[in-house]
Amino acid sequence: MTAPTRPAPTRPAPGPRGTVVAGAADGGLRFGYGTNGFANHRLTDALAVVADLGYQGVALTLDHDHLDPFAPALARRVAAVARRLAALDLAVVVETGARYLLDPWHKHAPTLLHDDPARRVEFLRRAVRIGADLGAEAVSLWSGVRPDAVAQETAWDRLVAGCATVVDAAEAAGTTLGFEPEPGMLVEDIAGWRRLRGALGDPDRFGITLDIGHCRCLEPRPVPECVREVGAYLVNVQIDDMRRGVHEHLEFGAGEIDFPPVLRALGDAGYRGLVAVELPRHSHAAPAVAARSLDFLRAAAKEAARQQR
Repeated sequence: MTAPTRPAPTRPAPGPRGTVVAGAADGGLRFGYGTNGFANHRLTDALAVVADLGYQGVALTLDHDHLDPFAPALARRVAAVARRLAALDLAVVVETGARYLLDPWHKHAPTLLHDDPARRVEFLRRAVRIGADLGAEAVSLWSGVRPDAVAQETAWDRLVAGCATVVDAAEAAGTTLGFEPEPGMLVEDIAGWRRLRGALGDPDRFGITLDIGHCRCLEPRPVPECVREVGAYLVNVQIDDMRRGVHEHLEFGAGEIDFPPVLRALGDAGYRGLVAVELPRHSHAAPAVAARSLDFLRAAAKEAARQQR
C-alpha cells in the first residue's frame, strides 16, 4: 500500500533577509534562532520558518529529533542539513545542550564531571565533526552540574581533562569551540571560564559562548560591561531576557535587560557571529515567539544605532 503523501506546509511569504538585518543600522549584527525553541517541529520545517521570518542563522541543538548524532546514516543526514542551510542562506552554530539525548532518565547526563563521561566525550567529538561538515561558526558546550558524590577538585580535574580532549578534536577538525558559563553548573560565570581557559593553556580555538540573560542573572557587572570584558573571545552569543538571580529564559520585555546598550556593546566589540535567540521552553508557540523576537531585536538595534549617533 502506498503511504499517504504529507501535504507541504503552508508558509508565509519570505521575510526580508541579508542586508536588512546585517545593515549599518544595527552595527552588522546577525540574528539567529535556537532550534531548541522549535522542538515540536521537524528540523527542515523549523529551518524554513526561521529563514522565512528573516533570521540569518540558527543555533542547532543536536537532539533526538534534530540531527541525532547517534542515529544511523549520520553523514548522509548531515549533508542533507548542510544543503538545506545553504539553500535557505542560513549560517549555523552547533549547540550541545540536549536534555535527554544521552540518558533517558537523567537530564544532561552524563557530563564531563561524571565517573564515566565517555558518552559525553563521544557526543562532543561527534558535534565537532558535524560542526566542521556544516561549516558551523562555533560548537558550543558547557561543564554540567557537579554530581553530589564528586568532590569539587575532582570535578574540576575531570572538566579540564575532558575539555582538553575536545579541544584536540576541534583543532584537528578546524572547528572553533565556544564554552558557555551556565548558572548552577561547575563553570557558571565569566571568571570560571577564564580559569578554565587558562588551565587548558589558552588555546586559540577555545572561545566563549555568552548568554546575555545569564549575565543579568548572576554576573556582578552590568550586561554591556560583560560583553566588553570578553569581546575579544566571543565566538557565539545567545540572547534572551532574564531577571536578577532567576535562571529563567524569558521573552524580550518580560525581564530586566535594557537591550540597546547590549547590542551596541556587541557592535563596538566587533562581534560578527550569530546572536541567536535562546528560548528553549517556548516551542509550543515557536513561530509566533520567533516573529515577536525578531521584531524586538530589530527595534532594539535601531534604537542602539540612534543612541550611538
